[in-house]
Amino acid sequence: MPFTLHLRSRLPSALRSLILQKKPNIRNTSSMAGELRPAILVVLPRSLAPAFERFCQANTGPLPLLGQSEPEKWMLPAQGAVSETRMGHPQFWKYEFGACTGSLASLEQYSEQLKDMVAFLLGCSFSLEEALEKAGLPRRDPAGHSQAAAYKTTVPCVTHAGFCCPLVVTMRPIPKDKLERLVQACCSLGGEQGQPVHIGDPELLGIKELSKPAYGDAVACSPGEVPVFWPSPLTSLGALSSCETPLAFASIPGCTVMTDLKDTEAPAPAGCLTPERIPEVHHISQDPLHYSIVSVSASQKIRELESMIGIDPGNRGIGHLLCKDELLKASLSLSHARSVLITTGFPTHFNHEPPEETDGPPGAVALAAFLQALEKEVAIIVDQRAWNLHQKIVEDAVEQGVLKTPIPILTYQGGSVEAAQAFLCKDGDPQTPRFDHLVAIERAGRAADGNYYNARKMNIKHLVDPIDDLFLAAKKIPGISSTGKYGRQFAVDIYQCFLYYLEKVISDWLIFILSSPLILEEKMLGILVQHRVRSGVSGIVGMEVDGLPFHNTHAEMIQKLVDVTRAQV
Repeated sequence: MPFTLHLRSRLPSALRSLILQKKPNIRNTSSMAGELRPAILVVLPRSLAPAFERFCQANTGPLPLLGQSEPEKWMLPAQGAVSETRMGHPQFWKYEFGACTGSLASLEQYSEQLKDMVAFLLGCSFSLEEALEKAGLPRRDPAGHSQAAAYKTTVPCVTHAGFCCPLVVTMRPIPKDKLERLVQACCSLGGEQGQPVHIGDPELLGIKELSKPAYGDAVACSPGEVPVFWPSPLTSLGALSSCETPLAFASIPGCTVMTDLKDTEAPAPAGCLTPERIPEVHHISQDPLHYSIVSVSASQKIRELESMIGIDPGNRGIGHLLCKDELLKASLSLSHARSVLITTGFPTHFNHEPPEETDGPPGAVALAAFLQALEKEVAIIVDQRAWNLHQKIVEDAVEQGVLKTPIPILTYQGGSVEAAQAFLCKDGDPQTPRFDHLVAIERAGRAADGNYYNARKMNIKHLVDPIDDLFLAAKKIPGISSTGKYGRQFAVDIYQCFLYYLEKVISDWLIFILSSPLILEEKMLGILVQHRVRSGVSGIVGMEVDGLPFHNTHAEMIQKLVDVTRAQV
């Protein structure tokens, strides 16, 4: 008895139907490209259909939903069907209470159960093989036309109802000098859906061995090649296991339905990327190996900001301390971060209480506010003797609307390399770091003789905890990157600018922060003044940083930075 799967597309113009029968329109399509596109079939009980649909909508990268059937409407005329059949070959996996219990050549024997089930079609919006060809790269099939490798990661998908599972990715090794060309080809053909989710060390995704994929056949990386990962609709298999429904079905990896469904939200035809949206690939870390993607327009804006922060209104001769593209590298690294630890505090006024200066804390709080708005975990670490001061600063910042919620204030007294590792990692295990990015903003650093000095060459070691040990220890822990910021001229932290256009989803709180940066920065400096924190150069308790007044000098620079950033939005 033949069954026809009627698809209710997300978009009216994409209405199609596919045949599902004992002589199925299903074939091994792992290496196919052309007008027809492969799709993964997932069949679930009617009661779970709304939750699974929302799960797919929350995870559109690995689970692009082309359409779904309606219960009891499987018998409809076929359109766009593929004629090639594979009689007797397994086409589907059967799931019972979350476990895969067998494989099937057809679903004919479950005709009664299918009347109360809904079928989902999960597709790919671009062809990787076509992108490889466009980039002038040879195909690297593992063995003839066998299924390419797919790996389970430790990256969780967005959970909905009973559906929760890790992301599954496919991998292709790409010569490092061809990375940018391939990414541009992928974006040209597939838009955002075509972009890789990771370029570099597989362990950053929780993949231990590339030679042991969860599905398909491995392809080895040759010298000079970099592993590149794309989201895979095979993520749906983990979702089926997680919901533990009594009965469900899914296409076996490599045996996908071929459809001519068209998604009107698909990208423009090849070569239609606007110049400002052309992606660049940047190497941001060697150990672990990590590349990142940013648009041409974003990188140009970041470089413009970097040039502006090199301005030295105090004539202190610090221009040579800036390194080209340091800001771009730091911003990209932070955009990948999940949990960020920020340190600040320079006790230059050792004869006063408190000895801190106004340069540092405003930038630390500004960066923390933006990271919070972007739903990243963030904490600030300070000297133990200054814990009460910074706790009060954070409380006042929340009360005055600078921060939405309090930021944890931590301390670290050091003692050994083991102590630093124990602080940075869960249970001291370097495989599970608590933080994946460390940021130092106007923080005293240890000199070659083991002491700490202020700008007047006075030893302030008695006021400084060895927090820099954490940065040294982080260099030996895979997955932790760091950014140091010393002696910058402006209380505003320039990160508040580049985070604005690096992130795709901007919360209402982030919009509020960006709508009034001058007001928020002025409030932060006012909070420091209330707590008798002094300007670094003059020692004055007032609205200035490093001897430069907030009004006019700092306020004008903040406005220029914001204007540059908003010009892109």
